[in-house]
Amino acid sequence: MPHLPDLVVLLTVLLLLAVTTVTGRARGKYGIKAPAVSGHPMFERAYRVQMNTLEHTLMFLPALWLAARWGNPTWAGILGLVWIVGRAWYIPAYLRDPAARGKPFALAGFALILLIVLAALGVIRLFLLQPL
Repeated sequence: MPHLPDLVVLLTVLLLLAVTTVTGRARGKYGIKAPAVSGHPMFERAYRVQMNTLEHTLMFLPALWLAARWGNPTWAGILGLVWIVGRAWYIPAYLRDPAARGKPFALAGFALILLIVLAALGVIRLFLLQPL
């Protein structure tokens, strides 16, 4: 499935759109005027979910691309889907109770670590196979 990582990238964009929407709705519901990022605990949860997802996406996408190109696109795609599931689970868990974020965070984090390993192995293999 060489195009599975492409689907994962699209799903990641939709996930980012979803967390942005959740934060925007919370901003309106709790009367938090921009540029404020604090004021009501439920808004602050939504904002932290959005920021944490953005922070992790910055590591996830390059790892996914490198793992798909130089590692194995099928395994990169599968690990990417696991990351998506973990992050999608993280959103309602954190919004419900920040203490409940541990398992979904760990699932997504584990998938990210494996993607980084797959990417690193692929890139290292390039250097070992290429003459200097």
